[in-house]
Amino acid sequence: MPKSDKRPVIKLKSTEGTGYTYSTRKNKTNTRDRIELRKYDPVLRRHVIFREER
Repeated sequence: MPKSDKRPVIKLKSTEGTGYTYSTRKNKTNTRDRIELRKYDPVLRRHVIFREER
């Protein structure tokens, strides 16, 4: 069974420039804009904002 295009895999990249990324899925139907999440960056050892990368 193929994965749906409504929930694509996206990469979240750190805004602090460390190059660290998280990967997750997002529902395109409900969330059309790029998402921003506050997550832990192990390089800086603190929480920073991660933005969706295309």
